Amino acid sequence: MSTVLVPPSPTEEEALDAYSEVVTTVAAAVVPSVASIGVARGAGQGAGSAVVLSPDGYLLTCAHVVAVDSAGTATFADGREAEFELVGRDPLSDLAVVRVATGALPAVQLGDARRLRVGQLVVAVGNPHGLTGSVTAGVVSALGRSLPSGSRVVENVIQTDAALNPGSSGGALVDARARLVGVNTALAGLGLGLAVPIDTATLEIVATLIRDGRIRRAYLGIVGGGRPLAARRVATLGQERGVGVAEVVPGSPAERAGLQPTDTILSIGPLPTLEAGDLQRAMAADAIGVRTTLRVLRGDGVVDLEVVPIELE
Repeated sequence: MSTVLVPPSPTEEEALDAYSEVVTTVAAAVVPSVASIGVARGAGQGAGSAVVLSPDGYLLTCAHVVAVDSAGTATFADGREAEFELVGRDPLSDLAVVRVATGALPAVQLGDARRLRVGQLVVAVGNPHGLTGSVTAGVVSALGRSLPSGSRVVENVIQTDAALNPGSSGGALVDARARLVGVNTALAGLGLGLAVPIDTATLEIVATLIRDGRIRRAYLGIVGGGRPLAARRVATLGQERGVGVAEVVPGSPAERAGLQPTDTILSIGPLPTLEAGDLQRAMAADAIGVRTTLRVLRGDGVVDLEVVPIELE
């Protein structure tokens, strides 16, 4: 009878050491790429964070951190300070690009949020309450969230339990290999750790902001996310998911069209909507002012609603 040797389980100390090694390594790599930014606001000053995109001074932050006429100062981990100018901002994605007139900045390594999995380790780096270079760690709590920001809706965000506080917005959310997978957005009153994902669509937004200074978008005005359909619906409708409506923004095109909370959007025009991102991609500049049809599952039936998206201001 042969004996099977079972390797011993790691001790609590060994497991903690492995976890700590990942976090400390990531922190050392990313902290130099995250700046603290102070923004002049009337008689006072706001604060946030920004991530270095390129050595020649382009930084990525949140649109709600920097207003249209924002001016302020970026402070880096090595003590350098530089005034920044706003390059462009996009309220719907809650992204903005600023630039400082200094070179040789340590740019962050870009990742791909589409590869994230719920439960995966992530590390947040930012400047909450002006405390430069603060690091927190946690896991991806959920993906594909859709949450309101004032009168707008930020789509397809990452939810994490890594602690975020005022001033964290615009900071880096990175994976265990120190790759940027999200831009932290600590929206007031939500009490959740959220991040705008870094993926191909986001990088296209960033490139457009650098080139044109703004993104022209169509706007519907809903809060929602991907929703699986019941098996009996899958058989009759020919699709497994839709975009579930959790909230309709008052005064929005969606409200005027008669969309209701608990509706499930199956398609917009000819395009199926399986996730919130499908709906967001349909809201390109050429959809502004164009009447289109929303196919909606409501209760036990399917209804068609006519909607005219407006331009997001």
